[in-house]
Amino acid sequence: MRRREIKRVTAVAVLLAGSLALASCGGGGSKSSSASKGGTGATGSGKCATVSAPSPRRVRKQAKPTLSLAKGRKYDVTLETNCGAFTIRLDPRQAPRTGGSFLSLARKRFYDGLTFHRIVPGFVIQGGDPRGNGTGGPGYTIRERPPADVVYSEGVAAMAKTGAEPAGTSGSQFFVVTSNNAQLPPDYALLGRVTKGLEVVHRIEAVPTGAGEAPTQPVVIKRVTVKVS
Repeated sequence: MRRREIKRVTAVAVLLAGSLALASCGGGGSKSSSASKGGTGATGSGKCATVSAPSPRRVRKQAKPTLSLAKGRKYDVTLETNCGAFTIRLDPRQAPRTGGSFLSLARKRFYDGLTFHRIVPGFVIQGGDPRGNGTGGPGYTIRERPPADVVYSEGVAAMAKTGAEPAGTSGSQFFVVTSNNAQLPPDYALLGRVTKGLEVVHRIEAVPTGAGEAPTQPVVIKRVTVKVS
């Protein structure tokens, strides 16, 4: 299976964000310090706790979810990692179906035990692949194009896709933007925005990487919880 690709547009050219290493990558303010304290599962010094890398998971093909987020409701999804916890508020107005799919997977505990398998400082952190290498997914895709004027700015969460898939396609892999403006085209299904724990996102961003932009120490999603209000 092809790895997901995220393309970044610069003033000079369109760059591949990795050596075909983006797994289903989809799509302000100044960057927070990666040394900030706090966050569930992080050490007192604000560093990531040492954990073992999970084994790749075989996922049985799942039925495509039909859940659509209701406008006027608030959907907060908190990801607890060994680097701390951060919360994504889903966007029911601009991404009801994409958010519904993500919420359905979270409620099934699909994301528990998965990793952030790709880190590109100044660009994105990417996770949600059961295989852990950028080629996996839930066995289905949905499509919901983001607004044409979407800006993938710091803290925006979106869904990854392969370069061959139509704009707005998503499975389970997602990314969080770590730069003020990632200069991405409006091709990546919008998910929402980080409303709490942005310093944890930057802490993950600061984890050293090796070949294929993979972190040299595991960054594991220990648990995902959902709050609807």
